[in-house]
Amino acid sequence: MATLPVYRWRLAPDGYATYRQLRAMGLRPGGQDVAVQIERPRRKRGPLVAYLYRIDLALPVRPMTPAKWAALAKANAARRICPKCRCDAGYVIPPSLGMCGLCVAPEEQRAA
Repeated sequence: MATLPVYRWRLAPDGYATYRQLRAMGLRPGGQDVAVQIERPRRKRGPLVAYLYRIDLALPVRPMTPAKWAALAKANAARRICPKCRCDAGYVIPPSLGMCGLCVAPEEQRAA
């Protein structure tokens, strides 16, 4: 395996972008390997690393199909259901709590 060219932070040549930057442009890597690595030095830990892809080889993002939209809606709806009371909380239940606000502190909710 060939080693990647490594550049310092903000010194990479033009024509490269991170995955998120490609996504913001409506592109995806399209199966290409990482082309360049950039490193940002840190004092107490190892360097912060980002991988860049060539923009000219990137492909357009595939459009969402109706089946994908339906699956996404179903997954988001499942995140709103409280596992304890089985009610729709009206918001995405935080994983740190694991249940809706009414189930977490029922006494406080009744007093209010």
